[in-house]
Amino acid sequence: MSENRYVPSINRYKDSVGYNRCGNSGLMLPKISLGLWHNFGDVDNQDEALNMLQFAFDHGITHFDLANNYGVPAGSAETNFGKILKSNFSSYRDEMIISTKAGHEMWPGPYGDWGSRKYLISSLHQSLKRMQLDYVDIFYSHRYDPNTPLEETMAALSDMVKQGKALYVGISKYPVDKAREAYRILRENGTPCLINQDRYSIFTREIEQDVLPLAGENGIGFIGFSPLSQGMLSDKYLHGIPENSRAAQSHGFLQQSRLTPEVIDKISKLNEIAAQRGQTLAQMAVAWCFHKPQVTSIIVGTSSVKQLQDNIDSLKNLNFSDEELWRIGELG
Repeated sequence: MSENRYVPSINRYKDSVGYNRCGNSGLMLPKISLGLWHNFGDVDNQDEALNMLQFAFDHGITHFDLANNYGVPAGSAETNFGKILKSNFSSYRDEMIISTKAGHEMWPGPYGDWGSRKYLISSLHQSLKRMQLDYVDIFYSHRYDPNTPLEETMAALSDMVKQGKALYVGISKYPVDKAREAYRILRENGTPCLINQDRYSIFTREIEQDVLPLAGENGIGFIGFSPLSQGMLSDKYLHGIPENSRAAQSHGFLQQSRLTPEVIDKISKLNEIAAQRGQTLAQMAVAWCFHKPQVTSIIVGTSSVKQLQDNIDSLKNLNFSDEELWRIGELG
């Protein structure tokens, strides 16, 4: 049968990226998780998407991070992932952690955005249909909604667990005071928060002050995204802005205006530190995220198998001296 034509490596756990326990839960997550925000939509190369998913799984990357609005057009990343899952990974569903989220605009009108019970539950039903799944492993509230009672948002997450449509729940990008409240509500609902997801990189360190300590105090895992700060923490922009780079595009999160001479100088100095460590800047940037013990996993977004291999190779050197951490901190 065609769905069995892909046979994973028998060494996928022996030679894996390694795993960390997610907070105080029983769940282990791979140190590197594959994010499908970019490069898995209808506008992207489907053959390369398949190759990346197979390569990831062959190297013990068992966690695939999605959201309802991922891909161009929105939702297409889940649809394409679902097709690949059915045709290549149907025998291995129980070896995978699949997460999705709802919280950003997904469809027109008053019910397709933010954190109402109506939106979250409708969105998860749509996500399950797109991915051809009975359940997801982790369902996130993708952002805090200031206009919806937090009890309503958290109750929707809890009910999805109780109905068997999600095994665990998490939050993403919540202000620390609202995260604290969310943890309490979910715990009282009998569905403790498994994980908090937020932006984390050498250039984005605000969460070190309160988000990470709070997660640790509550026995909750943390997973970081954008460890390369939208590609700035790589050698891509050391000698100008390549035509096909994110910064060269008129839309998106990384604008050319952010790449000031001062920032380029910092990137250059960070690149020197990485070279002294025997790593590329991108590899050092990923490795650096693990210097905080609360970090369970880091989500990487890649456009090729080569990039994914480079990210995996970052795990070969996770040790930082105090001097290195100080020097990197001064440039962050």
